[in-house]
Amino acid sequence: MILQLVQSGGVRSQRELARLLRGRGIAVAQPTLSRDVRELRLAKTPQGYTAGAPLTLAPTEPPGDRLGRILRSFVLSVRAAGALVVIKTPPAAAQPVARALDEVPPRDVVGTIAGDDTVFVATSSERAARALARRLAEIAAAPDSRLPAGTPTVLHNRPESAIERQGAGGAP
Repeated sequence: MILQLVQSGGVRSQRELARLLRGRGIAVAQPTLSRDVRELRLAKTPQGYTAGAPLTLAPTEPPGDRLGRILRSFVLSVRAAGALVVIKTPPAAAQPVARALDEVPPRDVVGTIAGDDTVFVATSSERAARALARRLAEIAAAPDSRLPAGTPTVLHNRPESAIERQGAGGAP
């Protein structure tokens, strides 16, 4: 029923979707509706929700392998900031990174928020954030065993920025 409503167009919010469902005699709690939207892989666009093709980069790929591949492909930097981990990506790459983290949430992760080129990962403590930042940076920097030796990756070819050098305690 949710797909039918979304495909008919104009569903701009979960509140509106819940209202449309109630109008068809289906009462649904907001957390249940959020889970359904996520499981159906609906995307929110400026025009409203859309039921486009689900994002599948490799259908037979285990989620942990997918996380590693996505981190190696898109992560430009990883830094702990208090109880948050801040992950920088190229433009439009934050959503796939957050989704991959949400599919296989590391221990101590409370949740993720993704913008266009930045992912905030909330953890349970500053210590957990530092440990997670180290672990994600190690995964992002690890060579992909499926690639021939010496194959460059985005992370390995990207020069360190002045901002990252300053954040690491170095001079620009």
